[in-house]
Amino acid sequence: MAEMIGTGSILIKEGTPLPEGLHLVSEPYSKGWRLVKNPDGCGLDRKLCEAGWNFFYMAEEVKATSVGNNLEETTRRAVKKVIASMESGKLNCIEITQVAAKRFLRRPYVAVTVHPRHIQESVVLFHAKHLAEWERAKLAAVST
Repeated sequence: MAEMIGTGSILIKEGTPLPEGLHLVSEPYSKGWRLVKNPDGCGLDRKLCEAGWNFFYMAEEVKATSVGNNLEETTRRAVKKVIASMESGKLNCIEITQVAAKRFLRRPYVAVTVHPRHIQESVVLFHAKHLAEWERAKLAAVST
């Protein structure tokens, strides 16, 4: 079972191209997404920069809520809602910026806020060369 996520957690799409020699410790979190356990977000940014790659940070916040008593399962449902609501299927990473357990009329719920992130080699977001690599990686992930 995946560990509990919190502020600063990074989720990455399976099949995301990464620089050679970059080893991430991760575990499955949701269908097609992995929770990065090591390095953390700052460490990942540093390692990508050292390899000459980019770790884009999108200013847009994406939020979702889910109602339930079990904190871990309710958080997982809220994260799945965020992933489903992201408009661009091109983004390959998200950073959890807030997980808040709250109550409304005695009903417990979890509010999750994330910032979309994107890992790629080019300094131009969604560079054409990268899009072709991304499509190949998606096809390879589906066929395995």
